[in-house]
Amino acid sequence: MIRIGLIGASPDRGWATAAHLPALAALEEYEVTAVATTRLDSARRSAAAFGIPHAFADAGELAAHPDVDLVAVVVKAPGHAKAIEAALAAGKHVVSEWPLGVNLAEAVHLAEAAGAAGVANAVVLQGFHSPSAAFVKDLIAEGRIGSLESITIVAAGDCLGGARIPQDLAWSTDPAAGMNLLTVMAGHVLAMVEHLAGAVSELSASLAHRHREVKVIETGRMVPSGVPSHVAVHGRLEGGAVAVVSVHGGSAPGPDGFHIKITGTEGTLAIAPTRPGLYPHWADWSVTHAAADGTRTEFVVANDSPLPAGPAANIAAFYRELARALADGRPAHPSFDTAVRQHRVLAAIENSSRTGATSVVADAGA
Repeated sequence: MIRIGLIGASPDRGWATAAHLPALAALEEYEVTAVATTRLDSARRSAAAFGIPHAFADAGELAAHPDVDLVAVVVKAPGHAKAIEAALAAGKHVVSEWPLGVNLAEAVHLAEAAGAAGVANAVVLQGFHSPSAAFVKDLIAEGRIGSLESITIVAAGDCLGGARIPQDLAWSTDPAAGMNLLTVMAGHVLAMVEHLAGAVSELSASLAHRHREVKVIETGRMVPSGVPSHVAVHGRLEGGAVAVVSVHGGSAPGPDGFHIKITGTEGTLAIAPTRPGLYPHWADWSVTHAAADGTRTEFVVANDSPLPAGPAANIAAFYRELARALADGRPAHPSFDTAVRQHRVLAAIENSSRTGATSVVADAGA
């Protein structure tokens, strides 16, 4: 049994409550033994609500507790570094939500610190554990579409990047917060591109900034915004195939969610969510395979999770992989090093958009 402490599990709302706690509750490999929030009364309410033995207002105290083997950091991105460093100082295994840091430099620092600490480390990129993505990855590897030629993804990034924003996300309009349409929504999509089709070696990109002020939905207050409203990327993969990614912001849920088309020399895969409105790293996928001889095959990938399609299902798969890694004494995947790789892709996008030049992605083979 892996005893896990969650940093950032609010009793009323938040990502830990919506996704991590349901995922962990479905897994026999884990026991949630501690919770920490910024206020002790809030932590105690969370502990009471979810039957968790220990409550803290300090990440360091949670990490140091003997009943905690693994620390999960599920706070806002600006708080990741402090909470991760507390776990490393206590010699505990650590999980971080994506993005790992607020920028590339912070992500590199945290990955190096985790390596030096010699503990297991993992980052929550749900697309790596999507049964649908695994199925499509296998189709490509088996040569079902021949040699890969291109992958194209159009995805919605609501509720980020639009003209309006919920009050509890208004803090994300500051680029220094590290949580926006590029880092979160496009970050997940681009990680999935690399998972499915291989590393991006070079890219050209444009970041649109359509809304220099956005309206807070609940209050009507206007707040300045320095974050992008649209991410457009044209890249080349290490094997020579082309990747085209468009992630658009919005103020309302997208009616379709996403579309993916993967072309090869001998066929094409067309992919959409089985239920409209979900992001690609959350959804179950409907996959149509069109072969060069004109035959078409429809697949709906079965998800064996006890949880319905959505973030908790693939986060549960993430935690199952981490449990296996700990039992086998091997590195977890995706790790902090994987996160650094994805931060390098984001940095290349920012550089290309700023300079208008093609950017080579550092350590493309990582």
